[in-house]
Amino acid sequence: MQALRNQVSENLFSFIEELKSYVSLPSVSAQNRAIPETVRHVAQMIKGAGGTVHVLDDLGGNPVIYGFFPAGEKGNRDKTLLYYNHYDVQPPEPYDEWESDPFEPAIRDGKLYARGVSDNKGDLVARLSAIKVLQELDGGLPCNVKFMIEGEEEIGSPNLAPYLTNYKELFRADACIWEFGHKDEKERVSMVAGVKGMAYLQFTCVGADVDMHSSVGAYVDNAAWRLVQALASMRSVDHKILVEGFYDGILPPTEAEMRAVKSLPFDQESVKSLYGLKRPLITEDKGQDPRAAMVFEPTMTICGIESGYYGKGSKTVLPKRTQAKIDCRLVPNQDPEHILHCVRTHLEKHGFMDVRVEMINGQRAYRSNYADPFVSLVVKTAQEAYGSEVVLAPNAAGTGPMYEFGHQLQLPVVSTGVGWVNSRAHAPNESIRLYDFEQGIVYMAFLLEEFGKMA
Repeated sequence: MQALRNQVSENLFSFIEELKSYVSLPSVSAQNRAIPETVRHVAQMIKGAGGTVHVLDDLGGNPVIYGFFPAGEKGNRDKTLLYYNHYDVQPPEPYDEWESDPFEPAIRDGKLYARGVSDNKGDLVARLSAIKVLQELDGGLPCNVKFMIEGEEEIGSPNLAPYLTNYKELFRADACIWEFGHKDEKERVSMVAGVKGMAYLQFTCVGADVDMHSSVGAYVDNAAWRLVQALASMRSVDHKILVEGFYDGILPPTEAEMRAVKSLPFDQESVKSLYGLKRPLITEDKGQDPRAAMVFEPTMTICGIESGYYGKGSKTVLPKRTQAKIDCRLVPNQDPEHILHCVRTHLEKHGFMDVRVEMINGQRAYRSNYADPFVSLVVKTAQEAYGSEVVLAPNAAGTGPMYEFGHQLQLPVVSTGVGWVNSRAHAPNESIRLYDFEQGIVYMAFLLEEFGKMA
């Protein structure tokens, strides 16, 4: 382990410079920015680390990058670890809240600031750096290593499934390390063995061809009120989802998953302070353990509503049209298409036939088998590499295309990364701490060493 630490420390400057170069590319998939040049850059990083590259672009969407590093002469060529990463990033807006340009990486107080540095470019560079370290120390890798690096994760991975289906054998592996992870507010290493799914829905209500003077509200119905009332019919004031069939098919957690969740740390006051919450947690009203709710409960969240006038001052207008975006975070065995059907049926049943609903993004949830030896190995090696407590949750509260990997490739998946509690992924001033980046490289190298020893 000490040899790994020394080698990483000696090369840390070059690893940071490579990361700075990577995060300088504004690869925003939602805005179709810098995709071709980022694909070329990632391919070159893989080649620079000694790997072979195939850019897959025959099935639609942004290209998927396949990278392969064979086990060395002393390595275990019967074991293959797959890494999943993505090269696309979230839009940087609002620009005025950034303390430095989001695509001109800046180091301040031991932190590297840039859009995508935490989600997910820092993790990819850490993993490639670990491969370089092992090749320099041992002359080869302890196992085979594969990468799948996609470019549409931040827009819901709409074209990923066909690539997994068509290139299943190319990506075949024994286990997978997922894209993200962080240290929590008490410096514990936080990991997950699954993700929630999602049904991201767009609601539209059109009441007229033009906006009108608000005085006609005496006799003209209001599209904004219609949609607000439709949304209110789907969730009660005490936070229960009222859509019939919404909870169909949910798998009850196993005893092992329940024990794991009960052991998760959760500091309510720290959470309130972190986000500056102005109201009590909704789990207090529902009489629930917030840890169990985070892992086992589906959600329905209004992400945004747009209608009429909302600028400075007043404008007395009756809006012609209203739109809302809602995400439903799903748990294992919930089907996004079924959720869409249930919502449409609910609206019709309650007299809101004029409210149109469409699915923007649908993904199923996934949980790895807690009893799989790989899950234990990931935790054990992290404890040794970081020298701190490791917290593994059955699944994240967020979403990603993990179900397709588990379903298509039939392998255990654990997510871990180099973020910290205030990384601000998806928000202005996204960052990682350079010490966490360094530790993450050591951990990835150590994990590969121990994975190569598995029977």
